[in-house]
Amino acid sequence: MGTIQIRTEIPGPKSKALMERRNAAVARGPYHSTPIFTAKAEGAMIEDVDGNRYIDFAGGIGCLNMGHRNARVLDALRGQLDKFLHVCFSVTPYESYIAVAEKLNALAPGKFAKKTVLVNSGAEAVENAIKIARAYTKRPAVICFEDAFHGRTLMAMSLTSKPHPYKAGFEPMATDIHRIPFAYSYRSAAGTTGDEFAHHLEDAFKRQVAAESVAAVIAEPVLGEGGFVVPPRDYFSLLHKVCRKHGILFIADEVQSGIARTGKWFASEHFGIEPDLLVSAKSLGGGMPLAAVTGRAEVMDAPGIGGLGGTFGGNPLSCVAALAALETIEKEGLLARSTEIGKRFEARARGWQKKWELVGEVRGLGGMCAIELVRDVRTKEPADGETKELSKYCYEHGVINITAGTFGNVMRILVPLVITEAQFDEGLDVMEAGLAAVAEKKQLARATV
Repeated sequence: MGTIQIRTEIPGPKSKALMERRNAAVARGPYHSTPIFTAKAEGAMIEDVDGNRYIDFAGGIGCLNMGHRNARVLDALRGQLDKFLHVCFSVTPYESYIAVAEKLNALAPGKFAKKTVLVNSGAEAVENAIKIARAYTKRPAVICFEDAFHGRTLMAMSLTSKPHPYKAGFEPMATDIHRIPFAYSYRSAAGTTGDEFAHHLEDAFKRQVAAESVAAVIAEPVLGEGGFVVPPRDYFSLLHKVCRKHGILFIADEVQSGIARTGKWFASEHFGIEPDLLVSAKSLGGGMPLAAVTGRAEVMDAPGIGGLGGTFGGNPLSCVAALAALETIEKEGLLARSTEIGKRFEARARGWQKKWELVGEVRGLGGMCAIELVRDVRTKEPADGETKELSKYCYEHGVINITAGTFGNVMRILVPLVITEAQFDEGLDVMEAGLAAVAEKKQLARATV
């Protein structure tokens, strides 16, 4: 699949027909960023059922860092198909599960013995990380953050910050969860250094929950659904020290920020921290469903035999896909490529910021980057409607994208790291044209008031 071509009506007739079938047969709960149905995909390109081609800036929400239909992943899957599909690791175990665990133990930050358990999804991994932390500390409480997203199952949903659409109507939430502000410098008057935010953790011990009752603090090193917010570089090291002081475990949720997304294997490395427990998923499986909790061996062994597991956790196909995906990242230099992508995006986006006040902030780490759109650079009023318009413009002009942010005003970049420079530049050209169109419409609206 090469360069994008002129597209037919978006969505095309086949996509429209499939959407009608979807609406009749599928629950309304699952959301769609675009009205486009995929027919095939390769590398960083998607083709829909109507023959339209798109540059993929979403990567299946960060699940395809090594690209669609990666050759190593496909070869590994084909080889496993000739052996067995499912036997359940809890019944008759197999080597590939162990190999994935060994690899994650080696890659996760921390010069200490580690162990890993494999599950199906990021939310399931978060649930298990909390179980493990409670089993080890014998404490009940968990501290999480404003603007966080950890998943949609009960504990993960309870840890998630945003009520709509994730929590409202599903109450009651899990108990003994306490929330503090994240270091979101752009939307805070607190400042831009870690110590100007880190005090909220100690404050929580005075206002919300006793330190000796807290099992863990869980945080995304870079906020995902919350808007790709990158905290000050000293922030997490300060939080880590507080956790150590009180015997609290630190859990890094690297579901979206891990597996090379930020130019490191894990974003925690940028902040110089060694999490007690680390959650990974998304691109770990190379396009297959797989997630993991990796952590200190003594902590991971706290639950008794049978306390962790699941029928499909660490499925053989997902395990061989993961090994191939991790090998691809290493052999194709995708850590460095992620850093390159981030620099290339920032250079373009800084130009947009100077040109249009609609672009309030440019931020990110490596290939996990974003722009936050605002209606006024002084008040920072979120431009949620304008963000939707920009997103629509992009997919109508050949770029698949997804938004983010508590206020729905962030355009995030999750391109497969194998994207070519020509494809990436073409995608950025579309974003730039979309920003120009939205800004012009906004200016015309002001002029007519």
